[in-house]
Amino acid sequence: QLQLVQSGGGTVQPGGSLKLSCTASGNPLMNYIIGWYRLAPGKEREGVACIPRNSLGLYYSDSVKGRFTVSRDNNKNTVWLQMNNLNPEDTGVYYCAAHEWYRAVAESMCRSSEPEYWGQGTQVTVSS
Repeated sequence: QLQLVQSGGGTVQPGGSLKLSCTASGNPLMNYIIGWYRLAPGKEREGVACIPRNSLGLYYSDSVKGRFTVSRDNNKNTVWLQMNNLNPEDTGVYYCAAHEWYRAVAESMCRSSEPEYWGQGTQVTVSS
């Protein structure tokens, strides 16, 4: 059974940066494709960044492209989401999630898949 534990998040002013981490245990991270999702009040869940197990063929939603960077180190069982130039529309609870690597590619992971494993979520607030 895979467990995902998140860290990072917090409150930042517009234009600021935050970095989220997602550390896996229970099974090797390399067996999974990982996605970052956010849930904002009054909005549907959005898959913002997804990364396959070999880090090739990344997917970013249009709302974060050019500002967010997803990366992973399978040896450290950790995935990161670097968020730059944050704006108030980025406010929400961010979740990392995992699916067995063969069940999706990055775009489908973010846009339509229902990952099996989820982190606990972390709040990101962008406010002046």
